[in-house]
Amino acid sequence: MELGLQQSLTLTQQLVMTPQLQQAIKLLQLSRVELAEMIQQEMEQNPALEEQGVEDSAEKELSAGNADTDADTQLPEKESPVKEVTIDEKVQPDTDWENYINEYNSTGRIYTETEHTEAPNFEAFTSEKTTLEAHLKWQLMLRGLDKEEVRIGHMIIDNLNQDGYLCLDVAEIAQTAGAEPAQVETVLSVLQTLDPPGVCARDLCETLLIQVRQLGIENPILTQIIQHHLKNLENRNSRKIAKALHISVDDVRAAVKILQYLEPKPGRKFSNEEATYIIPDIYVYKVGDGFKIVMNDDGLPKLRINRFYKNAIADGKKISSETKAYLNEKMQSASWLIKSIHQRQKTIYLVMESIIKFQYEFFEKGIAYLRPLILKDIAEDIKMHESTISRVTTNKYAYTPQGLFELKYFFNSSIERTGAASMASASVKERIRLLIENEDLDAPLSDDKIAAILQEANIRIARRTVAKYRKVLNILPSNKRKQL
Repeated sequence: MELGLQQSLTLTQQLVMTPQLQQAIKLLQLSRVELAEMIQQEMEQNPALEEQGVEDSAEKELSAGNADTDADTQLPEKESPVKEVTIDEKVQPDTDWENYINEYNSTGRIYTETEHTEAPNFEAFTSEKTTLEAHLKWQLMLRGLDKEEVRIGHMIIDNLNQDGYLCLDVAEIAQTAGAEPAQVETVLSVLQTLDPPGVCARDLCETLLIQVRQLGIENPILTQIIQHHLKNLENRNSRKIAKALHISVDDVRAAVKILQYLEPKPGRKFSNEEATYIIPDIYVYKVGDGFKIVMNDDGLPKLRINRFYKNAIADGKKISSETKAYLNEKMQSASWLIKSIHQRQKTIYLVMESIIKFQYEFFEKGIAYLRPLILKDIAEDIKMHESTISRVTTNKYAYTPQGLFELKYFFNSSIERTGAASMASASVKERIRLLIENEDLDAPLSDDKIAAILQEANIRIARRTVAKYRKVLNILPSNKRKQL
């Protein structure tokens, strides 16, 4: 057998991911915030890309400035003589001097003219939020402790988590600080008297006891429940607590009412977490018998190619070949980006239009009328691939007459019904939520009972499916929903 090199010619077809296609696919799956950041980054890197309206406003200001200059240079043909202004100071004989003096000597609001200075705008200032660490260290300095105790106190404060709990043992802090455990315990007891109540505790039981002590509540039943029966309290087993403490259920409920006003996370109000608000990409409005789709372009700059560079190449000015090649590359990149953004907005519009077609009853009547829908249905309707629909509906939100929803929300699996059309899983979740919301708190509905009620409504669903949907809705099981 002889080995050798040979040449052969074959024809094959394959998909080539061009840079334009890669950019278009990337833009489709970006959220609104990510798209704005990407556009801003491209504008900083590409000199041929600019925001539409910036140059126009500059030209308007320039033309307005030239007009003002021309107006200033045009002097009047003949100046009229200026007459001297004279003021006749005549005092009326019937002037009420008492009212005059009282009025102008009043301590009312006084307006003074001051020289215009480049002062910062007060609206630009934001108040700095106090942290739990700074709040505790400020209080510690007012306690009159010596330097060693203050040093230990700072070490304890530095080892608190965001909920205000101490993360280390007293022995570990003493070893790190080079101090006696008894001294650390003394400083810790001082810190536990600071605001917020319950701070510097080592567990939930200790923080609740600290708060009860600071409130001056002397209730042995409450103390016993906190120390020994928090697990039963979590399971809403008031009868077991009453039996263990040899008291009535009413006494247990009275103690629990006090516990409900205590804070299990003392450091919560000093949290630095800020709420993130969702800005919808699409607005859907009810207009007559139909719905109108409006794309939200607020906050997204309108891009265009810089006229200066475009004219520099078109006019054939004397520029080097390297500069011309660089400008052509940047202008082509800017053109691709603008087209990709327009294509993205057009695709989102088409997908939303198709969603309204399939889920028309939802937009009219509410969540209970949501139909089963899959990506393939939308893809076949607008003649696109399922992967494109998946990218478009990721991290995109629509404001509708029924509320604010992610586009993924409109796609649901189907739940079979006996003798009727199938039902969307989101509609079943809404039914489960309403059933639990209207249940008797003394006898909450179990998952089996909810499944039986849904079976009566011709909705075929298993108990484990009810449990799964309940967890998705962040609803506790029936034994923990029971009122004490």
